[in-house]
Amino acid sequence: MKKTKYFDFRRQQPDRKDIKVEWIQRVLDSPLQTEIQTDGRKKLWGRIEEVDKYLRVVVLEDGETVHNAFFDRSFKGEKK
Repeated sequence: MKKTKYFDFRRQQPDRKDIKVEWIQRVLDSPLQTEIQTDGRKKLWGRIEEVDKYLRVVVLEDGETVHNAFFDRSFKGEKK
């Protein structure tokens, strides 16, 4: 998995240390929802059943370099 230095830095926070690499990869492989930000980065969401939460993964414009990943408490599920 390609990642930014920012991702490595943010990953050290206590609320993000428990996010598993395989969960991030799962969201990358099969997102529930995807949005493109104005800066070209993509936000991807996936449900992590093991912890009953939604994980947001932000990737760079290349679509594969992970810039950020966190549990998104405001995400309510896939938009219809």
